[in-house]
Amino acid sequence: MLELPAIVLVCVTVFGYWNHKYLKLPLTVGLVIIALISGLSVVIVNVIFPTMGVSEGLKSWLDEIDFNRTLMNGMLSFLLFAGALHVDLAGLMKAKFQVSLLATVGVLVSTFINGTCFYYLCYAVGFNIEYIYCLIFGVIVTPTDPVAVLGLLKRLKVPKRLESMIGGESLFNDGVAVVVFSVLLTIAFGSATGHGHGDNIDANAIVGLFVKESFGGALLGLIGGYVTFVLMKNIDDYVVEVIATLALVTAAYSIALNLHLSGPIAMVVAGVFIGNTGKEFAMSEKTRQHVTDFWHLIDEILNAALFILIGFQVIALSSDSLILFISIVSVVVAVLARYIAVSIPLIFLSTLISKEKGEIVILTWAGLKGGISIALALSLPDMESKPMIVTAAYSVVVFSILIQGLTIEKVINRIHK
Repeated sequence: MLELPAIVLVCVTVFGYWNHKYLKLPLTVGLVIIALISGLSVVIVNVIFPTMGVSEGLKSWLDEIDFNRTLMNGMLSFLLFAGALHVDLAGLMKAKFQVSLLATVGVLVSTFINGTCFYYLCYAVGFNIEYIYCLIFGVIVTPTDPVAVLGLLKRLKVPKRLESMIGGESLFNDGVAVVVFSVLLTIAFGSATGHGHGDNIDANAIVGLFVKESFGGALLGLIGGYVTFVLMKNIDDYVVEVIATLALVTAAYSIALNLHLSGPIAMVVAGVFIGNTGKEFAMSEKTRQHVTDFWHLIDEILNAALFILIGFQVIALSSDSLILFISIVSVVVAVLARYIAVSIPLIFLSTLISKEKGEIVILTWAGLKGGISIALALSLPDMESKPMIVTAAYSVVVFSILIQGLTIEKVINRIHK
């Protein structure tokens, strides 16, 4: 029971030490690089000494981790709530139109572009794949990861309104993307879990599912946040109040899963509510500090563990040369799709709201992918095209973390010098 978390935490400690001592990179980037090198080393050792079975051992260990269940039904709730606690509601409200359009229209545009290009790319190299599966790939590589993005904002000097846009969009667009992913799975397989047959799914049912998950999740987050706020306002005991926030996350997310509502959206709404109204009106200074420190620590530990797991996933990828070619092209397409998906809403709003200098370029390059994309890809039911989708999604994520994550500071400094 404890072997898996023990191995992950030992890796986080050792790799974190190496990064701090030698690489001196941002922790998440350093952990991904070291885990990636470790995974590739195992592959090389396996090629040179096939009888040792090192690769099979690591793959067996990774297979024991239900990545989708671990992240989507576990870690994600804590990570989203922790990130939302630090969102400035006043700043978010000032950027509400941009965030709303980026997290809805932007997600749909990016899904369509990535999915359509993936379909024709596969067709061009001789892979026969249904268009609905390509749209599923499109939504998998669309959400920006709030863990990576909010970690980035902690160390960069970004104009306040732009920071609110980047942080707010990263928290909401993954929730919308998960809802779209569920809808597409329902169309393809007849259920949001991917186990079923795509019969009797009409447009009304699809729209109803989207509305129920999105608005139901937001309402649940608001109700859960308000109940917790009332409880915290009537006591002054930081231990109980910290536990109350923990109860809010676990209970609300569990209810969302059982009622088939959007847990990610519920967590974001609850986190923003507690992080602003709760901190201002329901917490003493001592409680505020303990709540902030507790969730910061939870955020850092889970963040580190998540990016270690992402790095190790290289062992599970396809080595087919055509799939690798598709994956490389998909990286380029994902960046262009992100640029277009950001440009359309912001250009539309530019006649009403003034733009920050270079905001389209910054939002494009700051749209880091992460564990959500990996989890969605690995959660797909077994099918012929799954290895190709997983490998291409992994390539997009790793490029995003390593290349965009390491160069975004230079991009921002160049624009705002």
